Amino acid sequence: MSLHLQPVQVATGSYDTEGQLVFANGFLAAVLVRLSDFHADMAGMWFLEAGFGWVDTPTRPTFSDLDEAQDW
Repeated sequence: MSLHLQPVQVATGSYDTEGQLVFANGFLAAVLVRLSDFHADMAGMWFLEAGFGWVDTPTRPTFSDLDEAQDW
């Protein structure tokens, strides 16, 4: 599977606005958002804001970095 990331600003309604669109084989599969300093110990981690298709899960995971998110 070919993954492509595209930086984007996300209107989350919080301080977490730095995001990445994740495309899998040309299809939008997920939106990741980097957690802001507001989240203390989790600041800098990446949160699955939205997943589509097989990436849509009831429990939204967090990842230490973008490599971990892509491996998931």
